[in-house]
Formats: sequence, structure tokens, C-alpha cells
Amino acid sequence: MPFEITVLTHQQYPVIVLKDTAANADVEIYAFGGLLNAFSIMVNGQPTNVIDGFSSVADAVENISNGFKSAKLSPFVCRMDKGEHQFNNQLLKIEKFYLHPHAIHGLIYDAVYKIVSTKANGNKAEVMLEYTYNSLDKGYPFNYATQIIWTLEAQQKLSVTTNVQHNNPHEIPFADGWHPYFKLGATVDGCTLQFNSNTLIEFDGTLVPTGVKLEDARFINGQPLKGIELDNCFELNSTGQPACTLRNNELELLIEPDASYPYLQVYTPPHRQSIAIENLSAVPDAFNNGMGLLLLKPNEQYSFTTSYTLNVIP
Repeated sequence: MPFEITVLTHQQYPVIVLKDTAANADVEIYAFGGLLNAFSIMVNGQPTNVIDGFSSVADAVENISNGFKSAKLSPFVCRMDKGEHQFNNQLLKIEKFYLHPHAIHGLIYDAVYKIVSTKANGNKAEVMLEYTYNSLDKGYPFNYATQIIWTLEAQQKLSVTTNVQHNNPHEIPFADGWHPYFKLGATVDGCTLQFNSNTLIEFDGTLVPTGVKLEDARFINGQPLKGIELDNCFELNSTGQPACTLRNNELELLIEPDASYPYLQVYTPPHRQSIAIENLSAVPDAFNNGMGLLLLKPNEQYSFTTSYTLNVIP
């Protein structure tokens, strides 16, 4: 059977390995954070991992808030202005984590997920993870359950679906996203980035949206990243070419979100060894500006899906 799945339990929390033996593709998922820590394929006879991840589960536990590599962004994404928002005429303030002056990257990036099921057959290897947030932060006093399904299929395609549901007696505000860092080579300077957007979400000096959308078509047809610094959010066009492509002279990464992720946040860290390409259901500070903000109805399931496909360039 070409697809295999292994659960390793020798570290602090389980590590799930999805494998396509026919294509020599390997994926490493941490129960800690439900995060993607590695996605490897063969390039010129050598296994090549395109995820800027952690050296171990212990490393992730200690350093997840230093860059938030591969973190699940939920129930808000990126920044929330001074950690404050109003809901049902009540001012709420997030407690968990701040990059002055704003709360950032949600509340469950360091959650430990339960492995619900694993499955491997002739078509795919798949793991289902679950975590329930129980109103732990005073700034978000609502419970909700998160289910994450990672699936490796043929042609080096990795998909992730997040299902969210709650049983509060009223609607709750919500946004979802992921924060992976990709590395196709020594630096991003040798890469070209293309994505299907000509709309930039304007930020103020503290990286909070102003509410203004600007024309920006730099990446529609592909843009070499050498000399370009990014920490920006873009609104994806609903039709046209693939949502996002990152490539160098050896590898091509296709990122294809469904309609649940209409925004793309892109960040080039100062070391430039990798690039964060973040699928988002809403813009930063959506709890205040309302751009993409969802109001989840009780006992209804909401799903968010994106996929990553790796191709070796001949």
C-alpha cells in the first residue's frame, strides 16, 4: 500500500508521520498545535523539507510564540488592536499574548490536540485531530471545538481542513488561519512569488488595517523576491489563476485555498531563510474592522480548507 501513517510517542506529545512511499513524500504533524512541522519530497535524489519548522516537540513548546511557525490562528488572526474588541455591548480584552501594542495570533496556537483517528489506504494517509477551547481567556469567553484533518494524497498534495463548531446560546465572532513558513532554498531571494490578487489591505504603522483597500498588482504575474520585504495582507481574486505559487529553479509550491480563505498574509522575516504565506478567513483586527469576520451560529459546522502541492521543476 503506497500510503502509510505512523504515530511516534517518544517525545512530549505525539508526532504523526504521513508517508507516500511511491513518491517518497513525507509529512510530519505535531499533536502540539496541530501544526505542520515538515513536508519533504525527493529533489535530485535527496529528501528536501520545505517547511521551516522545529527541531523537536520540546523546541516547539518552548518557542512557538517566537515567530509562530506553522501555528493555527484561531479564534482571531494576526493582530487585534490593543487586544480589545466589543461584543454584545461588552468591551473584551485578550489576555494571552501581545507583541506591543497588540494581541496577536489567537488563543490556541499552543493547544495540544487529541488524535481522533488515523487512516491509510491506496489513495491517501490522513489524521484527524481535535481540541476544545473552554473560554479560558477573558477576552474570548466563548467555547468552541476545533477539528483538524491533515491529508496526504498522490502527486505530493497535502490538504488541511479545519472544522469548527460551538454550543454557546448565541452567535460568536470568529476568524481562522494558518501561519506556515516555507523554504525552497537557502534564502527566499532566489524565489519568485505569484498570487491571484491586485488588492492590498492598507496597514497603519502598527500593522493594523486602516479599512482602506489599495491597488497592488505586483504579484499577479509573478515577482522575484530579491530585495522585497513583506508584512502585508492581500485580498484574493475569486477567479483566475492558482491562488499562490512560490518557486525557485528546483521546486514549485502551489497553495490553493478554498473560498473559506479569501485573504493571504505574506511575511518575509529578517533572516530571509523562509517566507510565511498565511491563508486567512479574515483580515487582521477583523473583530474591530469586520473585514471577513464570521459570526458562527450555534451547533453549525464551519469548514476551512487549503492545500499545498510540491512539484520538482524538470
